[in-house]
Amino acid sequence: MSSYIVEADGGSRGNPGPAGYGAVVKDAADGRILAEDAAAIGTATNNVAEYRGLIAGLRVLLDLAGDGAAAEVRMDSKLVVEQMAGRWKIKNEGLRPLASEAASLARRLRVTWRWIPRERNTDADRLANEAMDAAAKGLPWRSTASVSGDASVSGDASVIGSAGERGGVPPADAARVPESPAVLPFPGPAASAPPAGSVDAGRAVAPAPAAQGSLFDATDVSEVPSGLPAKEAAGTVTGTAPGTGWRPPTTAATTLILLRHGETPLSVERRFSGLGDPELTANGAAQAEAAAARLAQPPYGVQAIVSSPLKRARATAEAVAARTGLEVAVEEDLREVDFGDWEGHTFTEIQRRWPDELRAWLSDPAAAPPGGESFEAAARRVEAVRDGLVERYEGRTVLVVSHVTPIKTLLRLALLAPPAALYRMHLDLACLSLVEYYADGPAVVKSFNDTAHLR
Repeated sequence: MSSYIVEADGGSRGNPGPAGYGAVVKDAADGRILAEDAAAIGTATNNVAEYRGLIAGLRVLLDLAGDGAAAEVRMDSKLVVEQMAGRWKIKNEGLRPLASEAASLARRLRVTWRWIPRERNTDADRLANEAMDAAAKGLPWRSTASVSGDASVSGDASVIGSAGERGGVPPADAARVPESPAVLPFPGPAASAPPAGSVDAGRAVAPAPAAQGSLFDATDVSEVPSGLPAKEAAGTVTGTAPGTGWRPPTTAATTLILLRHGETPLSVERRFSGLGDPELTANGAAQAEAAAARLAQPPYGVQAIVSSPLKRARATAEAVAARTGLEVAVEEDLREVDFGDWEGHTFTEIQRRWPDELRAWLSDPAAAPPGGESFEAAARRVEAVRDGLVERYEGRTVLVVSHVTPIKTLLRLALLAPPAALYRMHLDLACLSLVEYYADGPAVVKSFNDTAHLR
């Protein structure tokens, strides 16, 4: 019996903003692309668009192969894969109807779920961007591939005769199975299905009321769209009801207290410090102790500590652990960005040796230092670890000990700010920031670059 691969993706330029999705169906035996589908979906979030891409891919497969077909669904959205595999709950009410629809389609198939890195999901990502580009010009998306008459696919999906016809991933690469992610059999999402009729004309239902539990401020701000990544389909995500900005939230929030590590020899000399692993200086250790003394007192109530694996963050986290009696859990993706060849150099040295590369890096978050990692790539892993923390520690207060780039990224995402906002933030050594994540998805920044404990 034939088996298939479904690759799906979605994107939002603004999150929420103009959004679109893409999906391809491949022959699992040789990676030949059999069908593709894409569409712009109006204003939506990344996660909504990703779910819409998944739904489109499952529908195309059902039209192509019928009920009972075996397929591996591959997506670079950790959130969607884990929710569909039943390992993560669905807490954003706007995603429940989409997850329910995807689950009902998946039950008609024999599906396994696999997370893949974004660079291995290029076909679906390209289609989503094509759809968004076309919509920006006021045009519908049209496949650039040759269309075969050998199969019938409903809707706007295009059936492809040969993988080589479309200029995408070559068959050998398209069929390659990623080494690391586990294959997850489909048990259905962990959330209960929403009431019938909760999705209408491509619109997601409005999220539930916002939540409660501020450490630094007893009042809440007006309710805002979800800060989690997402992407939707032919319609607009309905937002929360307008808030006054003066009433308290109504349910418990998951709180992330973000602590930058203390001083190191490289920070004293203002040198780029990424994956290099310097120890704290004596002053850095004192900064960590000052932060620990503050966090061990009310009203912080830290219930869990997670840290970057790098020594400077681990030592800072251990200082808090010693005062609170908590264990430190290490999260690999909380590490600093990889500065590659720039590691250990000063800004002036880099400006002299790599002027063009530095200029590109300062103007484009997708540009990486030579041999290093871009801010855009770092944001994808930070986004994934954030989703996992909010899921794992639902309703609790978690201390996250990390570095400038991951902390700035968490704050940027919470504020729905563009990637360029990274260049407009400053974080001092051993500073505290705080973000609350509510059950319906919105995130609220309650504190930023607080260094009161160091004075």
